[in-house]
Amino acid sequence: MKKLLLVLSSLLFVFGCSPSKKIDAQYVEDLNIALTKAGENRAELQLAIDEMSQDKVNAMAFLIAYMPERDLKTLSAEYLIKNVNLAYKAKNEFPWGNEIPDSVFYNDVLPYALMNERRDDWREDFYNRFAPIVKDCKTMEEAITIINDTIIDVVKVKYSTEREKPDQSPYESIDQGLASCSGLSVLLADAFRSVGIPTRLAGTPNWTTKEGNHNWNEVWLKGQWYFTEYYPSGLDKSWFLADAGVADTKDPKHWIYASSWKPAQYDFPLVWDYDIKYVHAHNVTDRYIDLWHKEQAQNVGKEGKVAVRIKMFKNKACTLISDNRVETEVTISADRKIIESGKTAGPLKDMNDILQFYLDKNKTYQMTYFDSKGNPVTKSLAVEADNMELTLYKEI
Repeated sequence: MKKLLLVLSSLLFVFGCSPSKKIDAQYVEDLNIALTKAGENRAELQLAIDEMSQDKVNAMAFLIAYMPERDLKTLSAEYLIKNVNLAYKAKNEFPWGNEIPDSVFYNDVLPYALMNERRDDWREDFYNRFAPIVKDCKTMEEAITIINDTIIDVVKVKYSTEREKPDQSPYESIDQGLASCSGLSVLLADAFRSVGIPTRLAGTPNWTTKEGNHNWNEVWLKGQWYFTEYYPSGLDKSWFLADAGVADTKDPKHWIYASSWKPAQYDFPLVWDYDIKYVHAHNVTDRYIDLWHKEQAQNVGKEGKVAVRIKMFKNKACTLISDNRVETEVTISADRKIIESGKTAGPLKDMNDILQFYLDKNKTYQMTYFDSKGNPVTKSLAVEADNMELTLYKEI
């Protein structure tokens, strides 16, 4: 009885101005805490709740209950109401909207942010950009594919280490035309969410195979999560899977994380500011290890071979700038027979995207590529170490 009275008093506290509105009891306590934290901005949040129709009020309650304190104190009712109404507009317009449970819609479509990026008013603009692109799609998977394939043409942003900062908002990236992997992930997530596709941020603060972090996206499809990114290779396929697949499950700095609006067991480690604790996350390391093991099982013959990674730059003076990378065909041959071939990553690819071959240890191959004048260059490649990384230069 005491617990029931507490819930009822909480309901009166939240809905003093709107007694006809009903909200799920699971959100009431957290919502009251959030309203208290809002301080002078509480009236704006209360107005956002009051203005919601009954079918949307739980969505607004969820959004506010788990908002970072920085947003509780600054965001306007107008911003929040517009965000919720447009999220529902997409949910109701596209056929996949009916497939999404409220729990997933609230957590992975409704939120206006993924990490600590500036809070831009992006949803209406992104809806206008991407709704026409997916209007003829019959399934969520079709919509995911077409957005992945067209986003760079729509927003005209490319990957670059010369972007202003890693945690850019969508319009900060669009204004520059440049973004890091994190900025690109925000752009792609906002594009997905604008047309009702659940998505979240995924990433690692540090690979076990090399120094550096990486962030990408996950999308919810048919009841489960798949990964993708701004420069797509297909769902659950990417250059980084081999690195993610050997993540250290015992060391949190090497885990794979997936973001959550609602509080989760962990914080998402933002490498540019580890003090930020309001981006919640799940540990999804095991799923990536499992995906990598499945891919290895499909690649019979690679076991016991050496991973040889190859990068190409314009010249020796510019190996730290992404724009100076060169996409070129590299061919590996032995005994006058071509063994493998592939292209090095150009300036638009992530800095960690590196061409990789699996070759026999203690064997010598011939490696052929073309220089800046179009002449073939052939070098001897002796595979002697357990792992090898080579840097080539277009200008020689």
